[in-house]
Amino acid sequence: MPRDYDEKRDYIRISVDCEIKYSLADSELEESGKVTNLSGRGMMFMTEQPLEIENRVEVRIQPENNITPPLHANVRIVRVNKLRHSEGYEIGAVIQEILDD
Repeated sequence: MPRDYDEKRDYIRISVDCEIKYSLADSELEESGKVTNLSGRGMMFMTEQPLEIENRVEVRIQPENNITPPLHANVRIVRVNKLRHSEGYEIGAVIQEILDD
């Protein structure tokens, strides 16, 4: 079915600006970053350190407002790009499993 808008993905991306806490699947060390967008299938977030493609990462997002609900999930890293104009990395991830708190 054709869509009447520019978004051609299965899930529409929502721009957000909130903190993300994350840790590698086999690690207790928690890091933080900044989420830039979310969809029903994935997310984009910024980190100070690169992550490896195919890594499994546990993420927690607790937005500061009620527009976006909290999210606790396991994701798989699918893209890592070094930021051009600032320090850090842009991380693309696919949601693998929603976790209960």
